[in-house]
Amino acid sequence: MTSKVKNTFEAFHKTGLPAGKVIATYVWIDAADEVRSKSRVLEKNVVKPEDAPVWNFDGSSTEQAEGRNSDCWIKPVAVFNDPFRLAPHVLVLCEVFNHDWTPAKGNNRNSCAEAMSHQAVVEAKPWFGIEQEYSILEALQQPLGWPKGGFLAPQGPYYCGVGSGKAIGREIVETHLHHCLYAGVKICGTNAEVMPSQWEFQVGPCERTDIGDHLWMARYILKMVAEEFNYHVTFDPKPVAGDWNGAGCHTNYSTFAMRIPGGINAINAAIEKLSKRPNKHLKAYDPACGEDNKRRLVGAFETASYKEFSSGVANRGASIRIPRHCESDGYGYLEDRRPAANCDPYKVAEIIVRTTILNETGDDAPI
Repeated sequence: MTSKVKNTFEAFHKTGLPAGKVIATYVWIDAADEVRSKSRVLEKNVVKPEDAPVWNFDGSSTEQAEGRNSDCWIKPVAVFNDPFRLAPHVLVLCEVFNHDWTPAKGNNRNSCAEAMSHQAVVEAKPWFGIEQEYSILEALQQPLGWPKGGFLAPQGPYYCGVGSGKAIGREIVETHLHHCLYAGVKICGTNAEVMPSQWEFQVGPCERTDIGDHLWMARYILKMVAEEFNYHVTFDPKPVAGDWNGAGCHTNYSTFAMRIPGGINAINAAIEKLSKRPNKHLKAYDPACGEDNKRRLVGAFETASYKEFSSGVANRGASIRIPRHCESDGYGYLEDRRPAANCDPYKVAEIIVRTTILNETGDDAPI
């Protein structure tokens, strides 16, 4: 495989930079829930967000501002090691603000942070772990390794598969894993998924807004790695129509009360609260207010129907799954299987906390 970007970084490692120069790549989320980035040269090391200056960008080019008032602020909120340029260079995750410092379109972290700041949430100590599924496409938007205009053998041999023709795209997966570990992203595993050229990585456990910070940075690194190989990564919830699994962002969630002996009662209580607001959650679980997910949540291919809330032990066809070992042990966590692969993890974490800890009620009309 050829890679202009990869070759550029390799040459950069050999030549180096003058002492005292640090490249900070600012990463933010645009109006379409896509990552954007640009870099600047600083003359000091960046260890924490406060070390990186507030910057700005042309929001009219990202659908986050109008041309007549186009500057948007980007405020650093998290710092990661740069796995492409290597130390001392950094990746700086940012929140986006309008000219008047109100959250810009696409900035869902701000609202999530507000919800997480409530004393009840701090005391509940919520943890999140997200299973991010994605598909690798070739330049013509066809799944990697699939015959032109055709299909591979039906699903069965690909999940956690090994070998040529089964594990398609492993070079991207392994590069991404190592880059995330170098960056300091809380990635904790990977596996091939049910549809060929579909993969998953897991992030967590993370507390409060950290789950969004780490998942978004993992997505950015994945996009950059795919760029090196001239491939495209999609988080579309149903990238291939027909008898193929879709792509989700299964969200594992617990509070301190769920993680101690007897916590199964707290798990069941949370599920009861979730059952009262199914449409409110579905609208927060993809950027199209539930419309993207309708193609995936059909009551088949390891999903529950978006039309009906359900829960069960070890049931991957339910809205909420209680893992077998949690039911057996009597404590642990629950898995919300509804979030789409293209969800914003800040919105997912926020609404789960608002429903299960802050006891917010009220549902929306069905999607």
